[in-house]
Amino acid sequence: MKCKLADIAEFNPKESLKKGTVAKKVAMDQLRPFCRDIPSYTLEPFNGGTKFRSGDTIMARITPCLENGKTAKVTILEDGEIGFGSTEYIVFRAKEGVCDEDYLYYLVCSPLVRDAAIKSMVGSSGRQRVQTDVVQNIEIDLPCISEQRKIGALLRSFDDKIELNNKINENFQQQAATLFDDFYNQANNRVGFTEIIQILGGGTPKTGESSYWNGRIPFFTPKDVGSPYTLSTEKWITEEGLSHCNSRLYPVNTVFVTARGTVGKVGMAGVPMAMNQSCYALIGKEIHQLLVYFYTLKAVDRLKHKASGAVFDAITTRDFESESIFKLSDSDSNTFLNIAEPVYQTILNTTVTNQRLSALRDTLLPKLMSGEIDVSNI
Repeated sequence: MKCKLADIAEFNPKESLKKGTVAKKVAMDQLRPFCRDIPSYTLEPFNGGTKFRSGDTIMARITPCLENGKTAKVTILEDGEIGFGSTEYIVFRAKEGVCDEDYLYYLVCSPLVRDAAIKSMVGSSGRQRVQTDVVQNIEIDLPCISEQRKIGALLRSFDDKIELNNKINENFQQQAATLFDDFYNQANNRVGFTEIIQILGGGTPKTGESSYWNGRIPFFTPKDVGSPYTLSTEKWITEEGLSHCNSRLYPVNTVFVTARGTVGKVGMAGVPMAMNQSCYALIGKEIHQLLVYFYTLKAVDRLKHKASGAVFDAITTRDFESESIFKLSDSDSNTFLNIAEPVYQTILNTTVTNQRLSALRDTLLPKLMSGEIDVSNI
């Protein structure tokens, strides 16, 4: 059935939420790129913003959030509960009996809607917004409701597996962090942070030189921090680009710390990658990279605590040089690593699996939406 998107979905449906009512708030920075599920929220008094219910799809309408994949399906609310979030969301609600809510979420994520929304953006550079009326008038070929449900269920199975893997990884990380804390709290050998950890920098090739960009080398920036591993980045550079910037090719398990912009996020390279000047790369001086990772988390936490009440807008090498940490004994280090090293290898392997599942889902998505893949006999 040929129809427009507005025929199957309500746009920004009206909801009543009294000012001052404490409700679940989903800020833009709480959405993960190209991820269906909302990982966190805060409880705050409502004082404005878009409102939504369970089952709704929320899509960022402002650059660069839309291009970065900030689209999610709301599942954090109980039936009848109203949440709220950024004014920069467009809320989609499937019309009952006409459209399946899972199908609608994947339709909004598909190139059919996403590309049209991006092309419709108007406004000043850096603050461009989607024209809602353009999205409302996107023409689609809507399958019957039973086929919509089949398509939604098929694509949902990928995201369900990805989310399960994420939860397993989070559980592993929590257990490893608890184990490290047990050893760390018993340690009594205080050393300077830079006595045992080397701090290295990065740099950006000339952006106007096309031969430096769109190569096969991931180029890490603050927006690419993983949890904890980063496998893919928004930007990629060539071998020539690498040779014309101040970054080396950092190996797997290099610890990255964001130093400007989004400050104090810590992650690790899941594949070899270069890095820009807004981050530091941390390499152990004869200590295992997992210990570097956990020592860095401790140091950054102390730096954030010191900045309490002030703006925490940058980390410098001098900050690290002034920091000290408790170094685990050789015996405790070995005991910790014997447990944690295989755990983090599993986390990395699972992260790679999730990347492959996402790629397969994204390959199937436009084919299912266009009808190229027939689900009528499934």
